[in-house]
Amino acid sequence: MAFASDREDINSISMTVLAALVNNYDIDWKDIGRLEIGTETLIDKSKSTKTCLMELFKNSGNHDVEGVTTVNACYGGTNALFNTLNWMESSAWDGRYGVVIAADLAVYAKGPARATGGAGAVAMLIGPNAPLVIETSIRSSFFDNQYDFYKPDPNSEYPTVDGVLSQNTYLNALVKCYDGIKSKSLALGKEDISLMNTDYLCFHSPYSKLVQKSFTQLYWEDLNNGVLSPSDELLSKLEETKEGLKNKEINKLVTKESKTLWKEKTDMTLHLGRN
Repeated sequence: MAFASDREDINSISMTVLAALVNNYDIDWKDIGRLEIGTETLIDKSKSTKTCLMELFKNSGNHDVEGVTTVNACYGGTNALFNTLNWMESSAWDGRYGVVIAADLAVYAKGPARATGGAGAVAMLIGPNAPLVIETSIRSSFFDNQYDFYKPDPNSEYPTVDGVLSQNTYLNALVKCYDGIKSKSLALGKEDISLMNTDYLCFHSPYSKLVQKSFTQLYWEDLNNGVLSPSDELLSKLEETKEGLKNKEINKLVTKESKTLWKEKTDMTLHLGRN
């Protein structure tokens, strides 16, 4: 588990990755037109982390930089990326780079959830002619109001967590997004999206087991949609109960049968989380 010393905070680790990105890739500070930070970590309820990072732009004289800090548990970094992509595809884009920073110092009270904590920051340079292209024409979201993870006490950095509700909420959102992106793909005249025609799948990974559960869930969706065929053993078990993945034996069988695709498409995405 990564952690920061008492000499670091969300502002300092975000400054570190921004400075490293600009210096390592010889980027002119004046060529950055948008900076957005996605995080759930706050040290001030009003002053944005983004404004603190503007200190690094002073020597260049560049103060014309759009963007703010997007605060949201887990999803903040994703939304900051989406906002920046939207900016680059809009009439507001002035031809300069966008930079997205996803950073957090996740701290939990003593208990089983503490192991899912940690610290990290990454800076992404968004611009034309990139080696990694993001498909923006097909995107699906699912939002719902649940009290599975929240921070109601302003005097504590510890969240209030309902682990079971949080996992179920996430898996439900995953299924809804999967259904949504499949429908949108077909509506645009493109092929139906499934595990079979997807090269790699990366999931939210507060702990490795959730990633495995996520892949199993999508494998189960493809079984139900007829994209994949169940083994005779699984088919026999499915005839005995209508519980689906809530049945432990069925869950184990589906996980077992998805193992080959899991190794090909997702297992390697956990390399950093495991080491």
